[in-house]
Amino acid sequence: MADVTHLRAAGVSLVLDFSGGTLPRVRHWGADLGELDSAALAAVVLTQQPHPIGYSVDGPVDVAVLPEQSAGWLGTPGIIGNRGGRDFSTAFRVVSVDGPAVHAADGSAVHATGEVAVHAVDEVAVHAVDEVAGLALDLAIELTPSGLVRQRAVLSNTGSSEFAVDAVNLTLPVPGQAVEILDFTGRWTRERSPQRTQWTQGLRVRENRTGRTGYDSAYLFAAGTAGFDNRSGEVWAVHTAWSGNHRTFAEKTYHSVSLLGSGELLLSGEVVLAPGESYTSPWQYASYGQGLDEVSGRFHRYLRSRPSHPTSPRPVVVNTWEAVYFDHDLGRLKALADAAASVGAERFVLDDGWFGSRRDDRRGLGDWYVSDEAWPDGLKPLTDHVTGLGLQFGIWVEPEMINPDSDLARAHPDWIMAAGDRLPRTARFQQVLDLARPEAFAHILERLDELLSTYPVSYLKWDHNRDLVDSGHRPTGRAGVHGQTLAIYRLLDELRRRHPGVEIESCSSGGARVDLEILERTDRVWVSDCIDALERQPMQRWTNALIPLELMGTHVGSGTSHTTHRQHPIDFRAGTALFGHFGIEWDLTKASASDLERLTSWVALYKELRPLLHSGVSVHGDHADPAIEVHGVVAEDGSDAVFAIVALATSEFYPPGAVRLPGLSPDRTYHVRPLPPGDVPDGNADNWGVHLPWWTPEGVTLPGRVLTTAGVQAPVLHPERLVLLRATTTPPRESYVHVP
Repeated sequence: MADVTHLRAAGVSLVLDFSGGTLPRVRHWGADLGELDSAALAAVVLTQQPHPIGYSVDGPVDVAVLPEQSAGWLGTPGIIGNRGGRDFSTAFRVVSVDGPAVHAADGSAVHATGEVAVHAVDEVAVHAVDEVAGLALDLAIELTPSGLVRQRAVLSNTGSSEFAVDAVNLTLPVPGQAVEILDFTGRWTRERSPQRTQWTQGLRVRENRTGRTGYDSAYLFAAGTAGFDNRSGEVWAVHTAWSGNHRTFAEKTYHSVSLLGSGELLLSGEVVLAPGESYTSPWQYASYGQGLDEVSGRFHRYLRSRPSHPTSPRPVVVNTWEAVYFDHDLGRLKALADAAASVGAERFVLDDGWFGSRRDDRRGLGDWYVSDEAWPDGLKPLTDHVTGLGLQFGIWVEPEMINPDSDLARAHPDWIMAAGDRLPRTARFQQVLDLARPEAFAHILERLDELLSTYPVSYLKWDHNRDLVDSGHRPTGRAGVHGQTLAIYRLLDELRRRHPGVEIESCSSGGARVDLEILERTDRVWVSDCIDALERQPMQRWTNALIPLELMGTHVGSGTSHTTHRQHPIDFRAGTALFGHFGIEWDLTKASASDLERLTSWVALYKELRPLLHSGVSVHGDHADPAIEVHGVVAEDGSDAVFAIVALATSEFYPPGAVRLPGLSPDRTYHVRPLPPGDVPDGNADNWGVHLPWWTPEGVTLPGRVLTTAGVQAPVLHPERLVLLRATTTPPRESYVHVP
């Protein structure tokens, strides 16, 4: 392996410096540097070494991907831990490095045979030891074909006594031009709310201690040049792929070092390695791009390239929760299924209330047996009816939780997680079931396996409705979030092995468990329990910053939102849900005939567009007016696109002016026209008989360069309304082929 390795993919360069036998240092992560020979790479390393003055030790201080105090770094350590108070500072020596060293001009890896790898992941494996501390370290550093960086660390105890691990943090450097930070906060029904701060000297830390990914997780932690936006500015971003406690941070020192870092947040005493044991950190994902859309696009292409990524058309879902809540009446549910089939739905999901004594949210969790009270003949009469209509059947579960008022809790009270002898305070009348306990794990696995083997279940809505508080493993009371997180991964993995045809949704009080590690085991996430279309517009936009639309559950609710009591017309609700995995959560048996007719049209449009929506590039305009947003999807080859023009509020401008259509190929010609049923501008202008001149079924034909630069005039819309545009090249394409 050369002292310097240059990984290149999709317009990104990652230059790793292995000289000196210490842990690898990143000399460049960002825009592609082009083809560089060994002399040029050596010069890159030389020119990136700082002036050796002003440090805490003599000479310059190099910061590795896992920073060490022994190198002179006095910022956040890569490893925090000790062996009875000793070995708190490591000094790793690299023993071996395996991975590509030579690259073709296009950035693809060239093997020793001279053959160019197609869609190969460039991976560098580093093995290092610290004989004094009695530790070994294995680093995996990857550059995916989409230009996404991934890295992970495995720390092993090679000593003769226990080593307590308090943190393993991985970092990536970014240049000083990154002066602003974008990350996210949130709460129930308002997940992934963006927040911007200036990146000044010091440490900005986002910690999540909820035992799940969290409503208010940093999600995507981005740093960029001043004023970076969807289509402009340089942006560097990291994501911590972990479904338990985690920590993401940005650190800037007066030595001109700027780092983005992350790792699992370990509770005190949670991970103690016996001799020979190892700890594996979460994967850290990192993306560079010109604008947020390019950053997101690298994540989307990576996810779509996975063998486990959903490839079948995402079926239209009808979920029963807001339609019936706990009122599980066979006749009512059969009527709902009939109505679902009539509007074109393809999957029917029975939500909470089908098992044990579960007639409300205070009891029954843990008793995963079909309720004799609610379903005296079992679920077969319903599943037969649903599948007889040609619909798939899905069902809700919450396997990680337990009500104290349940047969399981009465039989096995010691299976409840607790910090010693006292029970945690309940949340939503429930406690957490310790799945790291082998007998509890085996019981839940057996019950779910039985459910999936007995009924024609094609889909599990997997919920997780409380934070983990005082969550220890009994009888010791040792902190247990780490063990619980690994246990749920094992449970999902085993269920998928036994039932490979069953799809699973990650739901967690709405959108409180959305991360790339849970998505290794699930097929979509529930964005939020709030399906108010106005609230969903920003939540879906920012969820899409990390994951593609086909992984986002987006449903049409009733005319009056159950969480905000805000009222919206059907076109705004359905047009918002269109951009995702479309579904319906509404008692259709009470819907008006006109609403059902309109909904049927939107379902048909979704089915027509889903090949484009679920394979294309998500784009978001940088519109100056905050009352108007433009977003859409452009086919990978640029031949087709759909855009939404959304009025989030009243504008200070009247009419609103022109909007640019981002992402179109500048040198191709497009036929642009309003797209039914989203072609009706609901605003005062049409009511007064004053029409936008170009807004006709025929539309206009213009070069992409004009549409992305000059744009088109937007129609006047009432607030909380939207319209759709379709843009196709001439002649239009005939079919879609997924391009990973």
